[in-house]
Amino acid sequence: FQLFSVQMHASSSRMQPFSYQLHKNLNVQRHYNNFHYRTMTHFKTLALAALLKGVSASYDKIGLGYEPKTNVVDRATVDLDQKSLGSHVGLQTTDGFADANRVYRDGGNSKSYAVIELKSGLSNDVAQGAPVSGTAIKGDTVTGVMFHAYNEGDTSIRIQYDISDDATAHVMCKIGGLPKAEQVEAGCFKGDGDVIIDNESYGYDYNPQTDNRNGRTLRGFSTAAKTKMYDCESCPYPEHNAFYEYYGVHDYGDQWVTAALDGTAVAGFSNFNANFNAYGFEGRAEAAKKGSAYVNVHMYVIREFRDAIDDCKAGKFKDNDDAVLAWDEGVAFYAGSLEGTDGSGSGVMPMALADKRCQNFKTCGALGNEVSGVAKVNIDLFKLFQSGTAEISQKKCSDLEKTVATISSKMYIPLIQGTMRYAHSVGTLGEGEKAKSEGATFAFAVLPMIANCDTNAAKTIAANMGVGASSTSYADVVNAFESTYSCLGISQSDVGRLWSVVDNAPYAVRDAGPASTFSMIGAAVGAVASTVFAFAMM
Repeated sequence: FQLFSVQMHASSSRMQPFSYQLHKNLNVQRHYNNFHYRTMTHFKTLALAALLKGVSASYDKIGLGYEPKTNVVDRATVDLDQKSLGSHVGLQTTDGFADANRVYRDGGNSKSYAVIELKSGLSNDVAQGAPVSGTAIKGDTVTGVMFHAYNEGDTSIRIQYDISDDATAHVMCKIGGLPKAEQVEAGCFKGDGDVIIDNESYGYDYNPQTDNRNGRTLRGFSTAAKTKMYDCESCPYPEHNAFYEYYGVHDYGDQWVTAALDGTAVAGFSNFNANFNAYGFEGRAEAAKKGSAYVNVHMYVIREFRDAIDDCKAGKFKDNDDAVLAWDEGVAFYAGSLEGTDGSGSGVMPMALADKRCQNFKTCGALGNEVSGVAKVNIDLFKLFQSGTAEISQKKCSDLEKTVATISSKMYIPLIQGTMRYAHSVGTLGEGEKAKSEGATFAFAVLPMIANCDTNAAKTIAANMGVGASSTSYADVVNAFESTYSCLGISQSDVGRLWSVVDNAPYAVRDAGPASTFSMIGAAVGAVASTVFAFAMM
């Protein structure tokens, strides 16, 4: 990460008991018809003024008032890709799914860069982050930095566009995989001309439509999992490892979303394979958009928090790098940009899901006993996000590790609620393809964590919620989930019960024999696992 001049705006400002041990062992459609193009000169002037006055850069709040110490707007705006994907699959047409697939794979709203061909090779080695400037399509000056380090003589280079801290206009070049109506060309390098690289001028050619790409995509959150969550120095991270052990592949999220978009089958998982040929556009749309946000993004959020732990332990505490940035990134991906600065917006990331599900389970509000408002889990999480910031600044890495474990536990609550809600919709109300697909995708997003606690409970949920399940029992699904709460580090009051507004009471769940069996097994497994992992850490 580089703190670009355009970022410095003068006015900007393990689960218990088993879960903790597990964690100890084991990272849109938006139209810009009235878009106001802000020139780079304007941003640089503001930055210079801030520096001359000795003003420390600050940034707009995220979600429920979280104050980032780094500019993570470009991270938060990946939610515009998620919104675009959802809008296009929502059309339920072949063309709509094709557009959604391109946005999912190629992005458009986050980490924009240009790939240009120099007419003559670089006259010397150039470092990553070296400044670049040129002329934009609209004639204004456009600035950026070298995406990678390059050697003398190289002719094919990537330039990352500079960004501001304004979520509505954070970058002036957005092409990637976006449909034409969503693209922003004003700040893209013009098709040919000259660029100044590290104070040297070079002629270049490129195609603005095909050579402006994005280094951060919804798909990339999953395809990078092996490298960033399994093979890294402090890896494997426990959450991803649980998913890898259950599904048998690292890119489980991408395989699910891609199959839903393409209408094909996922057949290579160790558990919970799915054939989306069985669904039409309606069911596939739900699996694609929910898989993208609640599997790919969800896991990457946790990855960023675990990366912050690693940086904390390594003594990396610079405000614009390492632990601080990683922590801010996790919050940015959790909330997204569409939530605004106080959570009153219409988001599409995991934060928004929590606020939706709390209405179904009467877990909204500070006490978790309301059917409207902000989810208690979001209130709790944003307090933990602030705690994490303080722990990083105080270099309390052990405390940070416990905070991340608690965050991870709580983040699975809306996914459990989602699975149970659609178990009721399908099993009790008899709803069709849409509800079946939603239930299957929520189950897909949480089953590995259940299996870590109780394989029998996971088998019950999978049998009831899988794509093509022969039948669904709401009671069996609820009982299976509830048997694992203690092991997961959450409580009955955290999750609640599916609530009937008409009856002003929770929907009835029969007392089934298997529930007590699950409870006994879950408790035993939790106790054994706690002992095993505690020993492993000694």
